[in-house]
Amino acid sequence: MSRLAATFERLHNEGRSALIAFVTAGDPDPAHTPAILDAIVAGGADVIELGMPFTDPMADGPAIQAANIRALAAGTRTADVLAIARGFRERHPEVPLVLMGYANPMLARGADAFAVACAEAGVDGVICVDLPPEEDAALGPALRAAGLDLVRLATPTTDAVRLPAVLAGASGFVYYVSVAGITGTAQAAVGSIDEAVARLKAATALPVAVGFGVRTPEQAAAVARVADGVVVGSAIVEALAAAGGDPQAGATLVAQLSAAVRGARVGVAA
Repeated sequence: MSRLAATFERLHNEGRSALIAFVTAGDPDPAHTPAILDAIVAGGADVIELGMPFTDPMADGPAIQAANIRALAAGTRTADVLAIARGFRERHPEVPLVLMGYANPMLARGADAFAVACAEAGVDGVICVDLPPEEDAALGPALRAAGLDLVRLATPTTDAVRLPAVLAGASGFVYYVSVAGITGTAQAAVGSIDEAVARLKAATALPVAVGFGVRTPEQAAAVARVADGVVVGSAIVEALAAAGGDPQAGATLVAQLSAAVRGARVGVAA
């Protein structure tokens, strides 16, 4: 069983959702990222999403765009991201680690080489934001051959006709993008999230995680009542940036989010 599958199964048995925390690799520089990752794990993150910096992160809002710029200005490259992942795996053998980014950096060295390098670094899965299911052949087979999960994105505009294509070949979990737009700039209504999660769960046995509009502990708790995972990115990135990259700023916010997620289903019928 993969680390992602084992983690979601364990948390399901515990009666709670997973807190999935996103940070950008190399922000403010590659040397600081390991301590930031350690801090957010200590704060209670169940799964780590590590962003691969890219010059044109079209799905990301201002906070993560700025983090990408800082990381690239600090000289962060794919080799640095993989080195960070390798060190993380040595320190945290059981915590799932997913790389999130765009096709250009992933495919620049070739899909097979990228997938093998990820597997050797201890990465568990990959989210490629701008690679639609129709282009799965560009990366999907290489990831699967290397034993990595390919996490697919579903959105509010993914209708019943489109959904089977999105789910085909997906593994690890399904990432529901709760708003039609970029990260960190809007929040979906709780009712629409409830309906979307129910629709996805009727179509797949994979865990369903919700992100792109979750910033506060209250919002995280609301999502955690219905989803298998809650993804928080922009708020953590902003907290770290405001503190000059101090890992404790990330740990403090993640601890608040974790407490909210862990308590979300207390007294709620399954």
